[in-house]
Amino acid sequence: MARTTKKRTQQLKHDRFRDTTFDAAGRLSHRFEGRGRTILYALGGLAALVVLLLAFNWWRERRADAARLALGKAIEIAEAPVSPTPQPNRTGPTFTNERERAEKAVEAFQKVQNDHGSPYREIARYLAAASLLTVDRPKGLGELEALTKGGDADVAARARFALAQAREADGQHDAAAALYQELLNDKGRSVPENVLKLRLASVYEKQGKRDEAVNLLFQMVEAARKAQGKDGKPLPASPVTRAAADKLQELSPERHAQLPPEPVTGGALPF
Repeated sequence: MARTTKKRTQQLKHDRFRDTTFDAAGRLSHRFEGRGRTILYALGGLAALVVLLLAFNWWRERRADAARLALGKAIEIAEAPVSPTPQPNRTGPTFTNERERAEKAVEAFQKVQNDHGSPYREIARYLAAASLLTVDRPKGLGELEALTKGGDADVAARARFALAQAREADGQHDAAAALYQELLNDKGRSVPENVLKLRLASVYEKQGKRDEAVNLLFQMVEAARKAQGKDGKPLPASPVTRAAADKLQELSPERHAQLPPEPVTGGALPF
């Protein structure tokens, strides 16, 4: 008898759960009764939105591919070899002098700037300004100066570096040193730190600040030779740090002799 009562109690609980569940489902169905068409329209609208988003992404990728291709061709022009005589078996562009190449590069970069959006527009404007230094130096300097105040932080930093190099080449060493130092102080720098230090040491040397140049080069090479990777092994020397070591040897053989030995590694870093 006790077993029967227990079984009946379980059945009642089960039936109550079933009734509660079915009642909730029934109320939900009544709530949406007559609104099926509206729901279908909403789902149809959502599907249309997804299609539009996919189409937009496809269009944007196509535009980006076209921009990258155009920018790549412009860079190929800017880096094309200069030779007074045609080069045999050369398939890419060649130019007889630097000015001719720079003029064509400016045209190509400006076309990218006019035809495409960000970030290609800003990059093309920067590269056009760098090429303009050969064609119309004052205009190129003005463009680089304007870009240093632009909204794209990476392009602004690279324009500042190009401007610093131009100032250095023009003998405006104080202005060049200030720009290099400004870039070094930038915590989110786009230009590698050792590249900036090597250029700043070069400016110090031109300013007659030999000790400052020697100290900067020594600190740079010493830090590079003591640096270790995540595995605890020494990092390979980069071309920049090797150039710094060579310059230090030239300026001060005594300080160069105080450097720790260059670690023996299997490769080289880019900077």
